[in-house]
Amino acid sequence: MHDGLELLRVRLELLGLEAAHHARQVAHMAALALVVAFLACLGLAFVAMLLTVMFWDTHRTLVLTLLSATFITLAGVGFWLLHRKMQETRRWFEATLQELGRDVERLKS
Repeated sequence: MHDGLELLRVRLELLGLEAAHHARQVAHMAALALVVAFLACLGLAFVAMLLTVMFWDTHRTLVLTLLSATFITLAGVGFWLLHRKMQETRRWFEATLQELGRDVERLKS
């Protein structure tokens, strides 16, 4: 009985450590993503304004159409990359689940 409680305590500690690690990782990635997105949008907005002003007298409709298509395409690529990254992410509490599976096998034998 004492061994089972000790195993449970250790596994709960591991669960807590993994939860804290994942929470920090998610918060860091979210903060970084927001900063990058903000700076990218700001830069793209200034480039779009510059090109629009440069071609205002000759091809303003063409420039605005091309810029809009480019931004929408880049947003789609960004969404696809984010989706792919989320699919690659390791399953949460994977180490804890593996240890609990091994514990169950040990306790059965």
